[in-house]
Amino acid sequence: MKLSPGYKQTEVGVIPEDWTVVPFQQLLDFRNGINADRRAYGRGMPFINVFEIISKGHLKAQDIPGRVSIDKKSMESYLVRRGDIVFNRSSETQDEVGLSSVYLDDAPAVFGGFVIRGQCKQALDPVYSGYAFRAPVIRTQMVARGQGAIRANIGQSDLKQIHALLPSLDEQRAIAEALSDADALIESLYQLITKKRQIKQGAMQELLTGKRRLPGFSGGWEVKCLNELAEIDPEQLSSNTQPDYEFKYISLEDVDFGALRGHSLQVFDSAPSRARRRLRIDDLLVSTVRPNLKSHLWFRDRSANWVCSTGFSVVRCFESLSHPGYVFAHLFAEGVSKQIDALLTGSNYPAINSRDVRQLQIPVPKLEEQAAIATVLSDMDTELTALESRLAKARQIKQGMMQALLTGRIRLL
Repeated sequence: MKLSPGYKQTEVGVIPEDWTVVPFQQLLDFRNGINADRRAYGRGMPFINVFEIISKGHLKAQDIPGRVSIDKKSMESYLVRRGDIVFNRSSETQDEVGLSSVYLDDAPAVFGGFVIRGQCKQALDPVYSGYAFRAPVIRTQMVARGQGAIRANIGQSDLKQIHALLPSLDEQRAIAEALSDADALIESLYQLITKKRQIKQGAMQELLTGKRRLPGFSGGWEVKCLNELAEIDPEQLSSNTQPDYEFKYISLEDVDFGALRGHSLQVFDSAPSRARRRLRIDDLLVSTVRPNLKSHLWFRDRSANWVCSTGFSVVRCFESLSHPGYVFAHLFAEGVSKQIDALLTGSNYPAINSRDVRQLQIPVPKLEEQAAIATVLSDMDTELTALESRLAKARQIKQGMMQALLTGRIRLL
């Protein structure tokens, strides 16, 4: 393969000519973590363990929940300083073995026995290392060196053989700044989504109970069971269904907290035995298996030949009495959640049945007010969906940036 001008072939791939490939043995001094007496844990100074490393590429003291009480000599031996890199030496999966985080704090912390600390011997920007050491070019080497049938392990001797790609210190800093900006955008979107979800939750609590009324509405509300407002499990595929009948099937696994993640095409003769409940537009699918997970769905597709699992109870609202969007919102609200929790209490298996669904109670205003409330909450959902889409796109862009910047395919200097 012909190389582009300014690039060279190395043992870890094609990189810019002015970059170097450095084995960790030349880059870092390693030390295994402390194994304190079990009575020492739960108090004392921050104690970095495996979970924090798996969760974050850049660590601060506030990210470390663990505590350990040790003597001064041990603290000095196992201290983690700003810029030190900590590696996960043992994992339940190969994919997580050797994951690393860089410590970006001046507060003292130590590291545990399932962790290896690396202290820099060469010029290495700490923020850059937090990204670079989790990049595919490093992770591929780590996973290949992980050992163990039950748990994946990696030791200092293996870490020393890992090869890192190093641009100049100035370029390291430029790459770190670009990726940090991408992370800042991701974090700001995540925080905004969290805030919007809290606002929606508060609006649900007020609007679905009548505590707050929308302009133009008054009058009393009634508490009704779902079977007074809707038909439950109205249509089923019978045993006489034509064997070659084709349909689109929604299983329990296809629904996640109000969202349809997928479906499968089935033929009745070979379809799962649970594929029995026929669907129409605006049907509500109430998950009766682990209902506390709230894997419910407002079905909005107008096309024909849809069927869902008997793991759902199908609620078909009476048009003159209830609005599907209003009833659907209640499936995620506190009142229905408490009723479902009460039904599950003492049960060996977290499930309810269609009889239970029929008896679930919700407060109900007139149909026009139901529709208005449903519109307000739906608009909030639309805004949240748009923000979540932006967040997913931002994460995707960051992944592309990492792949391009950390291999030198795109240069910033």
